[in-house]
Amino acid sequence: MNNSQKNGVQRRRRPKRMDSVPRVTGNGEQYQLKALARALDVLDCFEDGETTLNLKEIGALVDLPESSLFRILLTLKSQGYLLQNADGSYRLPDKLLFGRLHERAERCRAIIRPHLGALASRFDETASLAFLFGDQIRVLDVFETFHEVRMTNRPGRVLPPHCSSLGKVITAFQEPLLMERMLEVYGLVRRTEYTIVDRRALMDEYATIRNQGYAFDRQETVLGGICIAAPVSERSGRVIAGISVSTPLVRMTPEREAEIRNTLVETARQASRDLAQSVTSPKLSCQ
Repeated sequence: MNNSQKNGVQRRRRPKRMDSVPRVTGNGEQYQLKALARALDVLDCFEDGETTLNLKEIGALVDLPESSLFRILLTLKSQGYLLQNADGSYRLPDKLLFGRLHERAERCRAIIRPHLGALASRFDETASLAFLFGDQIRVLDVFETFHEVRMTNRPGRVLPPHCSSLGKVITAFQEPLLMERMLEVYGLVRRTEYTIVDRRALMDEYATIRNQGYAFDRQETVLGGICIAAPVSERSGRVIAGISVSTPLVRMTPEREAEIRNTLVETARQASRDLAQSVTSPKLSCQ
């Protein structure tokens, strides 16, 4: 019995030949598995939970022979990393969506943050960014004013799709099925006497928002507060986020309202252009 065994200490044995382990230099390209890299390229083709692609569409994006791509898709499906729809197309499963959504949201937040700061500085009011996470709208970033009386917000807050300006401006531009699911998840909860809780009236409100390109919350969420929001879209034109300026009603005038609205709409358009220009491949997509 050696000293280590006597003392009750079990030491980990070192491998006899450390030089047998390859030393990776640079990006280690010579040790990368091509099949694994191709499978990851396939997954990168799916930008969100709404994206569905068939074999030919994926093949055009990753430039792989159809036979090789079929085997990759079959493997990813069998391991639960892709789901197959009834029409044969594929989509991402829930277990991959959570991380992908937050990755895209962070990328979009970084791009839009300077625009948000400029809005808060120009109007000296609270400016917010919200992002669509599946069927929920969450606050992603906030610049608050230093006024003693002000409208507040916080990152992570779930926004109602029927009464907050950010919630309405994002929900209004979604596909009908997703819109219905978002309303079902949150419910038409009355927050103030001004909250729209009639579904038909709300659908009319969404149509107005789509037509004019911005949304209002006139004391619908909090009494004494007014908020204006504009939609932010990604490269395909789908609205994935919104930016807003909120202020106590006592500091709002018709002239100031018009200035905030016009500036907000133009800022949202510029933010959408910046998002589109930042996308050079599926791997860099903010959608």
